[in-house]
Amino acid sequence: MTDQGNELRTGTGSGRGDDGPAPRVRLRDRDAELRSVEAAVDRLCREFAAGGTEIGELLAFSGRPGIGKTSLLHEVRRIASLRQGACVLFARGGERQFKEPYHVLRQLLQPVLTRLEPDEFSQVMGTWEEVVGPAMGLKQPKAGARRLDPQGVRDGLDYVLTQLAPRRAPMVMIVDDLHWADAESLSWLAKFAVRSAELPVLLVFAFREDENDWPDETQELRRGVLNLASRKHELSRLTLSSVTDMVRAELGDKAEDAFCYEFWNVVNGNPFEAGRLLDQVRDQELEPVEENSRQLRELAVDATGMTLKSWLDRLGPATLRFAWACAMLGTDIRIDLATRISTQSTEGARESIKQLRKQRVLTQAPNGNLEFVHPLIASSIYNTMPEATRLGMHGIAAVEIENAGLGLLAASRHLVETHSGEGDDRIVKKLRRAAVEHQLIGAPEAAQRCLHRALNEPPADDIKAEVLYELGCSALLTDPSATVNQLRLALDPEEGPLRPELRVDATFRLSEVLAHSGELGQAALVCQEEAEKTTDPVRRQRLQAASFMWHAFRKSEEDGPGRSARLAELYRNLTGREAADRAVLAMRAWDLTLRGEPSTEALALADEVLDGGRLPKGLGWTDTTWGFELPSMLCLTYIYNDRVAQAERLAADAIIQFEVAGWSGAHRGFAYFLMGLARFRRGLLAEAEDFLRRAYRISERIGAKLPLAWDAVGVLVDTLIARGRVDEAWALANEFGFHPPYHATAMVLPDAASLYGKLLVAANRHAGAAAALTEAGAQLKVRGWHNTVWAPWAGHLAVAIAADEPERAREYAQEAVRDARRFGTASAIGTALRLQAAISDGRQAVELLEQAVEHLGQSPAGYEHAVALVDLGAALRRVGRLEDAQEYLYQGIELAQHCSAEKLVDRARQELANYGLRPNRLGLHDFQDTLEALSGPERDVAKLAVRGVPPQRIAEQLGVHLSLVNRRLAAVYRKAGTGPDGLASALGLPQRQVEGSEE
Repeated sequence: MTDQGNELRTGTGSGRGDDGPAPRVRLRDRDAELRSVEAAVDRLCREFAAGGTEIGELLAFSGRPGIGKTSLLHEVRRIASLRQGACVLFARGGERQFKEPYHVLRQLLQPVLTRLEPDEFSQVMGTWEEVVGPAMGLKQPKAGARRLDPQGVRDGLDYVLTQLAPRRAPMVMIVDDLHWADAESLSWLAKFAVRSAELPVLLVFAFREDENDWPDETQELRRGVLNLASRKHELSRLTLSSVTDMVRAELGDKAEDAFCYEFWNVVNGNPFEAGRLLDQVRDQELEPVEENSRQLRELAVDATGMTLKSWLDRLGPATLRFAWACAMLGTDIRIDLATRISTQSTEGARESIKQLRKQRVLTQAPNGNLEFVHPLIASSIYNTMPEATRLGMHGIAAVEIENAGLGLLAASRHLVETHSGEGDDRIVKKLRRAAVEHQLIGAPEAAQRCLHRALNEPPADDIKAEVLYELGCSALLTDPSATVNQLRLALDPEEGPLRPELRVDATFRLSEVLAHSGELGQAALVCQEEAEKTTDPVRRQRLQAASFMWHAFRKSEEDGPGRSARLAELYRNLTGREAADRAVLAMRAWDLTLRGEPSTEALALADEVLDGGRLPKGLGWTDTTWGFELPSMLCLTYIYNDRVAQAERLAADAIIQFEVAGWSGAHRGFAYFLMGLARFRRGLLAEAEDFLRRAYRISERIGAKLPLAWDAVGVLVDTLIARGRVDEAWALANEFGFHPPYHATAMVLPDAASLYGKLLVAANRHAGAAAALTEAGAQLKVRGWHNTVWAPWAGHLAVAIAADEPERAREYAQEAVRDARRFGTASAIGTALRLQAAISDGRQAVELLEQAVEHLGQSPAGYEHAVALVDLGAALRRVGRLEDAQEYLYQGIELAQHCSAEKLVDRARQELANYGLRPNRLGLHDFQDTLEALSGPERDVAKLAVRGVPPQRIAEQLGVHLSLVNRRLAAVYRKAGTGPDGLASALGLPQRQVEGSEE
C-alpha cells in the first residue's frame, strides 16, 4: 500500500491500550503544522525536565471535513509517544455519541486512571472518588447516592487532573473531532484549557472550523476554546504538486499533467476526497489521461456523496446492514454487538467485516475493535438508513447493549432514538431508570432527554405526573425555569394523579427553586396553599414550616410580628423531636435571634435541634427533604449568638459533604459564605476574605447578582473595611451595585442597609450614612427585628450624626446598648458600648470602653475586641493615663496583627509614636517564639526555603505534593509576618543559597 494510502487509511486508532508509538504516516503540505507540534512537544518536555510545572498550552487544528486533521493528530501521537516518560492520552468525539455523557473524557482518562496502583489512585482521587469515579465509568455509584451537580463533577475532574498531571508529566492530551464531543466533556475541556497553563500538560484539539458542524448547545464553548489556543492552525487544501504526487504514486508515472490538474480541481485539494476518488479511478480502471478527465466529476459524486443505492451496489444488503449497525455504535465498535444488532451470524459478520475492510470502510483498532476509516464514511452510511430501519435497529441496539452488561447508561442513547407513540410501559420504565443513573453521574441533560422521550411514549395516565415530577427534579441544579414549569405541570390535576408524598415533595421542590431564584414570597405562598389541602399532619407540618422559612428570608414582609407569633404557636404545639419538629425549632431559634430576644432562649432551641453536636438524620446538609436552608439557619443562629466555633464545625461539615456529594453550585457557595461569615465574626479577616471571595466566584459562575452574591459581597465589604481597605471596599460595592434598592426580594445576610450605612461612615460620607441607616432602622422596627449584631444600624447612625445632632446621636447609641443588653451576648454588648463611646468624651468614653473591652474579651469577636483595645488606649492617652494607654495599645496591636487588620495596627502604632511611646514592644516576638509557633512540617519547609530551595524541590525532598508545600509556606509567611525575602531574619536562621549538588 502506498504512503498516501497509509495517510488516508490509518491513524485512527482509539488510543486505548496502545502503549507503543504508532507507525509513521506521510503527511503532505503540513510542514508548518509539524514544526509547531515539534516545538510544542519539545518545549513541554524540555521545561518539565528543567523543573518547570506551569508550562501547559493549547494547540488547535481546524479545517473543513476530510482536510487531514485525523492524520495530523496521528502524527502528533507518534511524536509525543517517542519522548521518554511522556504520557499520551487520546480521545475522539463521535457524531452518534455527542449526547453520550462524558464519552470523550472517559476515552481520555479511563486508561491512565485504571493503571494506577491502589494507593496512588486514592491519592489522585482524594475526596472526589465518589464523584469522579462514577462519571468516568470507574465504579458504580454507592447505594442510595444522590444526584451529582455537573459543576461538582467538573470541580472533581479539576482536582484529579491537578494531581494526575504532575505524576504522569509531561502529559499530552489529544482530542480529535472536538466538534462532536459531548457537552459534559467539552464544557470541562474548555475550562481546563484555561488551567492547563498551570500544569505540565499540552492540549491538542482538532475540530471542524465551520460553525454549522457544531451542535447549537456547544457553540459558545467552541468560541472559548478558539480564544484560548496559543497556537492555531487552519489546515489548508493540498497543493497541485502534492495531489499530482499522490495520483502518480497510486496510478503510476503515466498519469498526465492535465488529468492530475483536473483531479486536483475536482477534489479541491481535499485529502479524503482525493483518496476516495483514487479508489474509484482504480476500481473503474480509468486510464489517467487527459481524455478521461471529464469523467472524474461523475466518479467524485459517487465517491463522496454515497447514496443508499451506491452503497448497496458496492456492499450488498447484508454487508450494508452490518455497516449500519457499526455506524449506530459510533467509535470503538465491538464486533459482537455489531453482529447481534445487524442480526447476522458469526460467519456472516466475518464476511461483512472482510468486505468492509476491502472497501476501505472499516479498519481494526489496536484493541481489536472496529473503527471507520473516516467519520465522513460513517455519516454517509448512517444517513442512508431508511427511517423505519433506523428506529428499529436503535431498539435492537438498546436491548443488545443492555444484555451485554453495558447498562442503561449506554443503552439509553439508543432508547431515545426509538419509535414513540406505542405506550410501551417497559420502555418508560427503562427510560426512567436511565434518567436516575444519568443524574447519579452528574448528567442531568441526558436524564432530561430520557424523561422527555418517556413522556412521548407516552406513559400510563396514572404515572404521567410522576414522570413530570422526575423531569422537574432532574433540572433542579441546572435549569430553574425548566424545574418550575415541569413541577407546576406535575402538580396540575389535569396531568393525572400524583401520590400524596410526591405531591408534598414536588411542592417543596417548587418552592425551593422559586426561593433560590429570589421569588421568596411566591415560594412561601405555594407551600401555604398546598398545606391547606394536605390532610396528613406530618406532611402538612413540613409545608407549613417551609412557608415560615421562606418568609424569614424575605426582604420585606407585610406582617412580620404576626408571622413570628404564628411560628411561636407552631412551636408550642410540637409533640416530639422528629425531623419536622426539629426544623420548627431551628426556625424558631433564628426568628428569636433576628428579633433580638434573649440569646439563651435561641441557643437552647438550637441545641435541641442537634444530636450530639451534629445535625440529626433528616436535617443534614445534603438531605433533600428540607434542603440546605434549615441547617444554614442553625449555623447563622450560632454565628450571631457568639457560638462561632459550633457554627464553624457545621460550615466545615457542609463544605465537605457538598464536595463529597459533588454539589459545587449554590450549595457549596453558601457553605463558603457561612464559613467566611464565621471567620469574620472571629476576627480572622484574611481567612474570611478568602472564603467570601470563593463564594462570590461561585455565585457569579451560576448567574448574575443572585442572593448568594449579595450576601458574599456584603460581608466582603465589611471585611475590607475592617482590614482598613476602605477604598477597595467602596470600589467593590460600586462595581457590584451594593447600594439601595439592594436585592429585589431576598433578605441580605447580614442586613444590607446596615452594611451600606457602615460603609458610608467608613468613607466619611456621613450625610448619606445617616439617611441610609435611618431608613434601615424604620424598616427593621416594622418587622420587629432588633438584633444589633445582624443589623447594627443604631450604633453607626449615632456615629454618623454625632457632629450635627449630638443629642439624637446619644439616643440612638443608648437604644443600641439597650437592645444589645436584652439580646445578651458579650459581642453585642461590647460592640454597642464601643460605638456609644465613639460619641462620648473624656472619662465617660474611658468607662464605656473599659466595659466594652471586658465584654468583648469574653466573646469570640477578635476584631471587635482589637478595635475596643485600641480605642481604649487612645481614650486613656487623652485623659493622661499614658502607662495604661501603652498597655492597651500593645494588646490591641497584637490582636490586630492576629486578625490581619493592618490599618488598625498602623493606627495603634501611630498613637504610641505620637506621644513618645515605643511603637513595638521590645522582645514581644523573638526568633525562638516565632519558630515555636510553627508546626513541625512548617518548620521543615521554612528551613529549606531559607536555604533558597524552590518549592518544587522542597516537595521532592520531603516527598509531599507541591500544593501542600505552598500551603505550608503560606502559613510560615503569615506566622512570621514576612515574605520570602525577610524569612531568614524573622526566624533567626542563617541564609544561604542551595549548593550546586543540591540542585
